[in-house]
Amino acid sequence: MPIALIDCNNFFVSCERMFNPELEGKPVVVLSNNDGCAVARSNEVKALGIKMGEPWFRMKDIAKQHGIIALSSNYALYGDLSARVMTALAEFSPQQEVYSIDECFLDLSSFDPDTLSDYGQKIRETVKRNVGIPVCVGIADTKTLAKLANYCAKKGLAGKNGVCDFGLLNDKQCSELFASIPVGEVWGVGRKMTESLAKLKITTVEDLRCASPEYLRQQFSIVLVRTVNELNGIPCIELEEAGTPRQQIMVSRSFPAPISALDDLSESVACYTTRAAEKLRRDASVATSLCVFIQANPFKENEEQYSRSLVVPLIQPTDHTGRLVNAALSGLKSIYKPALRYKKSGVLLMGLHEKGASQRTLFDGPAEQSRSDKMMYVMDMINQKIGKDSATVGANGTRQQWAMPKEQKSSSYTTVW
Repeated sequence: MPIALIDCNNFFVSCERMFNPELEGKPVVVLSNNDGCAVARSNEVKALGIKMGEPWFRMKDIAKQHGIIALSSNYALYGDLSARVMTALAEFSPQQEVYSIDECFLDLSSFDPDTLSDYGQKIRETVKRNVGIPVCVGIADTKTLAKLANYCAKKGLAGKNGVCDFGLLNDKQCSELFASIPVGEVWGVGRKMTESLAKLKITTVEDLRCASPEYLRQQFSIVLVRTVNELNGIPCIELEEAGTPRQQIMVSRSFPAPISALDDLSESVACYTTRAAEKLRRDASVATSLCVFIQANPFKENEEQYSRSLVVPLIQPTDHTGRLVNAALSGLKSIYKPALRYKKSGVLLMGLHEKGASQRTLFDGPAEQSRSDKMMYVMDMINQKIGKDSATVGANGTRQQWAMPKEQKSSSYTTVW
């Protein structure tokens, strides 16, 4: 069953280049929250040896030397463009699995195998023309092989023009190709497993593909056995058209500088709860409880270490921002300890289930629920039309001195005009 894995090239950087063509051909890095470390790198930056996750303060000298352009993350832009890419890709197959913000699988089993490579080129050209994002396409008989084919397409190891179809390679060509690829490039094989496999003299994809499944099951788990089967063209991981409903929603951030005041912590917790409630309503779910947590800086050994969390049950499952914020703030007051320097706070919504499936309380009538739903609907519509936080709860504050700095953030070109 041929499967295609479409992956956007350097996605965050490509999004920035769409609206700022002057960045084309220049070394560009997109930084994480608080402008901390690299979460996306252009090919020019990768060529300089800068790794994913490299802290910005360590890059500053080489950035100055080579003219690296650093940009703050613009998640609103990236999320919107991701939705546009996935919508464009959905036209190419009756079955689509959105795997991440910049990747998706397409079922190509109903297409002529001899035309799949050309079809992959059509996919690339259409996405580039209609959305503006460059992609690479990997085609194979299993999801694991499709991921590997996409890697080969990006690295130019097989295929051409950003498309690699393993169906065009014979057994000898596959063996030679797999023998040249480190085993760590296999989907699901992480750093620690790579080290463990190296001790067994399994260092390439071909070594893993030819290894004994029973022996690997004894040494590792059934998961690695499935990976080996997938590398041998035996499908073990099904294509999932609909994502599994979320069981939890977390919103958490580190502060750019430590804070101590309860008012500042309260603002941050209220703001994070507001974000979580918006995600909850988008999923058409309600929460039955929430967990609020705060943490001092674990890297400051000379300061008192403190990390606490508290689960707050909700009387009635809800998606109402005000009720969730009240519950989170009451939990925060219980775990707050004065005179400490806090580096992080967050909220976790738990026990999520479909809205309308929960049993009402004796005192929660249909009229009250209807008013609550209408209020949240109006708030979401205002924020969607005018801009984020145009209508929100007062507990979020207005100054937000604890908020993340985004000194190099680009405009939200497609969401906030």
